[in-house]
Amino acid sequence: MAAEPIDPGVPIREGEYGDRVVSIEPGGVEYIADAERHGRPAQLFWTWTSPNFEFATVYVGVLPIVTFGGAFWPTVLGLLLGTALGSVTHGLLSTFGPRFGVAQLIQSRGAFGFIGNLLPAFLNAVTSGAGWVAVNSVSGAFAIQTFCTQVGWNVPPFWLALLIVILIEVSIAFIGYNMVHQFERVIFPFLALVFGTCCLYIFANTNAAVGFNAKAPVAFGGPVGAFILAVFLAYAYAVSWNVYAADYSRYMPARTNPARVAIAAGLGIFLSCALLEVAGAGLATVAGTSWGPTDVPTSQFVKPLPEVLGIIATVAIAVGAIAANVLNLYSAAMSFLTLGIRLTLRRRRAIVAVLFGAVGYAVGLTGNAAPGSKYEAFLFFNTYWIVPFITVVLVDYALRRGRYAQRVFFDTAHRGWKALAAMVAGIVASFPFWNQSLFVGVVPSNVPAFGDISFIVGFVVTGVVYVALRPTAGAAPADAAAATGAAAAG
Repeated sequence: MAAEPIDPGVPIREGEYGDRVVSIEPGGVEYIADAERHGRPAQLFWTWTSPNFEFATVYVGVLPIVTFGGAFWPTVLGLLLGTALGSVTHGLLSTFGPRFGVAQLIQSRGAFGFIGNLLPAFLNAVTSGAGWVAVNSVSGAFAIQTFCTQVGWNVPPFWLALLIVILIEVSIAFIGYNMVHQFERVIFPFLALVFGTCCLYIFANTNAAVGFNAKAPVAFGGPVGAFILAVFLAYAYAVSWNVYAADYSRYMPARTNPARVAIAAGLGIFLSCALLEVAGAGLATVAGTSWGPTDVPTSQFVKPLPEVLGIIATVAIAVGAIAANVLNLYSAAMSFLTLGIRLTLRRRRAIVAVLFGAVGYAVGLTGNAAPGSKYEAFLFFNTYWIVPFITVVLVDYALRRGRYAQRVFFDTAHRGWKALAAMVAGIVASFPFWNQSLFVGVVPSNVPAFGDISFIVGFVVTGVVYVALRPTAGAAPADAAAATGAAAAG
């Protein structure tokens, strides 16, 4: 059997790992050799479905109605549209894992270069390890407290409930890739059954006749603005997973069918997010629910449910939060190692995951990470940089026709200033269109009906700038090397 052709200078993840579930994954963000590849596309479905069976997903559907005054049916349409847009790109980016054998923030070095890639890698490490870990863990902690109240147990203080959730998340992410996939698979039936049943009760109590509410806290944009913001919120949530996409498919064999990878990953995101977000919109219309600043959002979720189901639902909320944060911690560690910080420890990825668990715990204790506090602003901020980033990655992939030399992902001398310039241009251009609780740009300030179309502006400007800066005539160095290697192999 011929040896696998690997470019000189490409680091290969050390150690033997294979498909062992309870073995701690060695290494960090190195290339995954063919001998270590395993898995099939179907596993991506539950890997991307289970993490979205959580309350943070439900709250995405609550916000357009409670905060922006959206009518029920237009909100549903907006949620479905936004989720579909984010799911399509997620499916496409997931195909990069088997093709290139590296994590998403390593593959993006093909466009951004080593130095230019530091910005998105840093942003993802912070938003994942400090932001999402805190948001989801707080929901899980509230769910534990609610559960204890319902069954008559002593309610643990918030710091303890949060610590319990974080410790479980860290222990799974610490073990690594195979354990992450196995955990998401095992909990999938439970989460699907519980949340599916909850949705039936919520829909049965939904007041679908709810129209636009001009008295909502931020209803200045009218019905059109509320609809656009529903699209943006759903898109923001779905697209936030895009920067992890290849992380959970990079161990799959290079010959894996890309269409099956894209469909499994994309559907996992779409079906779970669409169901729970629409249920969230319905929950916002249910009589008896309250969404004031002192109300606990997770407590509202159980109000339309029978008592027994409500108790089980709080367990599912906590488990779903853990499912999401297992991915957040794992990928935050990968992004941190992508920064080029040299750790010679064999289990460097696992150790960094523990450190981010501690950071997420500290942020969660501040009280600013729960759905209902600054969640909407956090979602929006994520999208302001993620959209320009993935635009560059996808446009660069198209311009190169998917051909990259392996070494370009690890070449510290590779410069990608054009990609960084295009990303920054997209962020800057979108700035006047920002519309969230912490900042309102000049455009929505004067034309509230625009809602927040910054993601469209960021996408268009980034794509145009990158295409203009990067010549398509002739092959870039990485393209030429990849083409030469392919010819030699043939």
